[in-house]
Formats: sequence, structure tokens, C-alpha cells
Amino acid sequence: MSVEMLTYAALGARLNISSQAARSLSRRLGLPRSLSDDGKALVSVDLAEIRHTPRPPRGRASSSALLAARLEALTAEIARLETTAADHRADFERERERADRLAVELLQATAETTAAQEVTARLEALTAEIARLETMAADHSADFERERERADRLAVELLQATAETTAAQEVTARLEEEVAALRSGGQSGGSVNGQGQAGRRLGHLAASIVQADRKACR
Repeated sequence: MSVEMLTYAALGARLNISSQAARSLSRRLGLPRSLSDDGKALVSVDLAEIRHTPRPPRGRASSSALLAARLEALTAEIARLETTAADHRADFERERERADRLAVELLQATAETTAAQEVTARLEALTAEIARLETMAADHSADFERERERADRLAVELLQATAETTAAQEVTARLEEEVAALRSGGQSGGSVNGQGQAGRRLGHLAASIVQADRKACR
């Protein structure tokens, strides 16, 4: 084991790396560090224990190729994202058109629902009016039946009164005839036969009056 005190430049030369890389490597490995008499930093290192493979230097050509590859990858990614964005835009347009159609259908359905509610309200009002008219018609029908029965009774009473009036008129006419006959008989003389006929006529007259009274009481 051989420990050497080397500057970063010397360490880099021994490891075939730059001094900055040597500084970073010493810090990463935690190598002891001190200062030389001229103020330069020295690190205590055993080169046999350091296993460091320097990276091959990259030239401008390789850097350009990597940049070109990276640029091409980014360009392809941008193209993919643009395609995706276009697809999303088309989906958005389709969904917006669908939403517009649904909004129109919703407005139409709302208008139809409102119209249906108005028609339903009118039908309910008409139904209530029909029920009121039916109740009124039933009341009027009951009144009509009562009035018809009353008219029938009055018609019967009228017919009866007419018959009684006719009978009374007939009795009156007969009475007038009997009275006239009695008067003519009394004027012609007071014989027994005349008195007998007058009595019989008075009996017929009394019977006619009684019969007329009975008809009037029925």
C-alpha cells in the first residue's frame, strides 16, 4: 500500500481525468486533504485502492448526434402531442355539438312539459266545471220531477174541478127549468093536480140539490 500526496492536477494526470474531475472524485471518496507550502491543495491517496475508469471523451460529433437524436425525439413527441391534441379537439367539438343538441332537446321537452301542464290544468278545470254542472242538472232534475208531479196533481184537480163545474152547470140549468116550470104552474091555477105536480117537482129539485152537493164534496 503506497500513499501519495498529490495535487488535483497530479491526481487527474495519474487517473487520466481533468483536475476538476479529480477534485470531485476526492470529495466523493472523502480523501484526506491538506495544503502544501505554496498553498496548493494536496490529497492523500492510495492509487491502488482507487478503481476509477475514466469516461471516454465525447467530441463535438457525438454531442451533435446526441442533440440531433434528442431533437428528433422531442419533435416526434411534439407531433404525437399535436395529434393527441387534435383528437381531443375533435372529441371536444363532437361533445359540444352533442351538448348543444341536448340543450335544444331539453328546451323543447321543457316547453312540451309546460304545455302539457297547462292542458292538464285546463282539463282539471273543465272536469270540475262539468261536475258542477252535473250537480246543478241533478238539482234541476229533482226540481223538475217535483214540479211535474205537482203539475200532474193540478191537472187531475183541474179535470175534477171541470167535471164538477160541468155537473153544477147542468144542475143549475135543471133548477132553472124547474123554477120556470113552477112559476108557470103557479100562474096557471091552484088545483090539486097542479099542487101535486109542484110538490113532485120540488122533490126532484131537492134531490138534484143534494146530489150536486155530494158531487161538490167529492
